Amino acid sequence: MDLTIKRESFGQDDQSWLGSAHGTNAAQTVTLDASTFTKATHYPEGWLKSGLPLAKSGEKHVLWTAGADLAGFLFTTVRVPEDVASPVGAAILEHGRVKAAKLPVPVDATGQATAAGRIIFA
Repeated sequence: MDLTIKRESFGQDDQSWLGSAHGTNAAQTVTLDASTFTKATHYPEGWLKSGLPLAKSGEKHVLWTAGADLAGFLFTTVRVPEDVASPVGAAILEHGRVKAAKLPVPVDATGQATAAGRIIFA
């Protein structure tokens, strides 16, 4: 465990993909498998963007890909450690309304259908 004092500056989290406040007070804690995300695409500055679609794989959550069931969306930005094998804690929005056009990674109609009844795509 690293207990050294560090100074970091944080940018603004872009949650414009949220369509309403519904479900935001019920985000669940999950563990991400950071190795399923691509640095140049998903975290070029070292942070996973909120709104990334997630799927469940075993005990962890991974980046959603076509053909997988959509579990929800990364609720807030998350720092990715240098060692992507390290567990990463995060919050997932499992139900609510999202603006599909504002998502950092698009979810196709088939993926959206797997979240029917939990996620409303506007």
